[in-house]
Amino acid sequence: MIHQTILVIEDDIPVRNLITTTLETQDYKYYTAENGTQALLTTASVKPDVILLDLGLPDIDGIEVIRKIRSWSDIPIIVISARSDERDKIEALDSGADDYLTKPFSVEELLARLRVVWRRLNYLSTLNGKVEEVFHNGALVIDFTAAVVKVNDTEVKLMPIEYKLLCLLAKNVGKVLTHHYILDQVWKNAIESDLGSLRVYMTSLRKKLCKSESGVEYIQTHIGIGYRMLRIE
Repeated sequence: MIHQTILVIEDDIPVRNLITTTLETQDYKYYTAENGTQALLTTASVKPDVILLDLGLPDIDGIEVIRKIRSWSDIPIIVISARSDERDKIEALDSGADDYLTKPFSVEELLARLRVVWRRLNYLSTLNGKVEEVFHNGALVIDFTAAVVKVNDTEVKLMPIEYKLLCLLAKNVGKVLTHHYILDQVWKNAIESDLGSLRVYMTSLRKKLCKSESGVEYIQTHIGIGYRMLRIE
């Protein structure tokens, strides 16, 4: 059996012990780093599957660690930090983090966030470098070639902006996308006032997707931060 490898970057000993003990109970293989310099060296040498990163490191700020890793690797990074301000979360996500968990946290939530990452990695590995023509997520199907969206085999009529938003979320399924990133990708030369338009379009998109299958939420809102498409089993 192949176990996923996790790098825990945390200088607080009690928190680090809590995380590593949790990982041990789930049979995860892990490495630890107590500061940013050690974290970068360990990342380069062991190439972990996932990184759990505290932002408040003693030598290098966690945001800078994210940026340095993102300059050469797309390893999923889950931030675990006491910084709860929305600006900190947005900066971390815009810098390349995949998710953000605020301290104090429950071990159940940590494991749930890891499961989201594994589902996303498994999904990407099935593509095997091929260009995906049809996206499947639960009852949701997106035919990129024909630009057709269906839920439960019923076609969903979307406006061009709604379709672009849906495709962007689908191609990053399981990952939190910030408002800034979405605006930059969909509107290109976005301005602050476009944030209101984004919320309107996203509300409309969610209603259209849920209309054909009651109770299923494909898009998760992270208030003040952005959106994420959930992977539906």
